[in-house]
Amino acid sequence: MEEVEVSSQMADVAAVLSSILSSVVWSLVGVALLLMAVKIFDWADPIAYHDEIRKGNVAAGVVLGAVVLGMSLIIFAAVR
Repeated sequence: MEEVEVSSQMADVAAVLSSILSSVVWSLVGVALLLMAVKIFDWADPIAYHDEIRKGNVAAGVVLGAVVLGMSLIIFAAVR
């Protein structure tokens, strides 16, 4: 009886660890996709948003923030 209980607990621990590992991997995939999307947007648009933000251009920050938010929602839906 004890052996069955121990193996059941081991299966539960393995399932939790598997879920944690899966969450970490998919989180890293999502972050990598988001970084690639921002780099592609920055490359495709003639405005250097990072330079404009460093100069204090609030409008450039709003645009880049909207791009990050929009791409995050798309990536969330795709990874989910």
